[in-house]
Amino acid sequence: MRTFVPVRAAYVRRLRGQVMAGPRPQHVGLIMDGNRRWARRAGLANVSLGHKYGAERAEEMLGWCTHVGVRNVTVYLCSTENLARRDRAEVDFLMNVIETGLARRLATHNDRWRVHTAGMLDALPDSTGRALKEAVEATSSYDTGFNVTLAVGYGGQREIVDAARSVMYERAAAGDTPRELADSLRVEDIERHLYTAGRPDPDLIIRTSGEQRLSNFLSWQGAYAQLYVCEAPWPAFREIDFLRALRDFAGRHRRAV
Repeated sequence: MRTFVPVRAAYVRRLRGQVMAGPRPQHVGLIMDGNRRWARRAGLANVSLGHKYGAERAEEMLGWCTHVGVRNVTVYLCSTENLARRDRAEVDFLMNVIETGLARRLATHNDRWRVHTAGMLDALPDSTGRALKEAVEATSSYDTGFNVTLAVGYGGQREIVDAARSVMYERAAAGDTPRELADSLRVEDIERHLYTAGRPDPDLIIRTSGEQRLSNFLSWQGAYAQLYVCEAPWPAFREIDFLRALRDFAGRHRRAV
């Protein structure tokens, strides 16, 4: 153990140097999968505790991003499907973790990351929606260039529908007919009304726990993103794993240009 820790620290420094020497993503999306599976394997009596450890790892991950200059991060905390299909007790536990373990900590113990939200906040418990809005408000003046988007009650397909609906309302208010809207609709019109409008699209999406699918995450914005799959469940995801994902991104980026 005495030799392992210094060796691992040296390896992290080496990886970080390799990452800093190459192209890095402007925006990383994170599908933080495997919280419950990790808790089950760890022998925890309540598998929902995996969400608590996952939230702690998410906060730690923002520090890793700061070290290598990744300035935009979107974390997939809870999908629309989670809200509809998961057991109510688990959803309530997860909402409490998001409120106390992330939103309030980012509002009070964070001087760098400006918080944004993506998702159906009105579908969340009042206390969760309020905590997220307070985190957005508390960090709204931050001009460091570091942005973290908390995707809660989020679904990529629903986001596209909401954006299209907003465009329709906007054009109707301007007096356009449905035919005029259909004839003139552009990609840029939808993009202006997405939850992430004004921030770059992700060029790297990392998914933990081995699943090789996007699960309705950033369906529009991630059209050209690289996907990196890590076998480790999210609470076991280490800085080494994160840096390896960035190194892989740099290698694929160089081959593509």
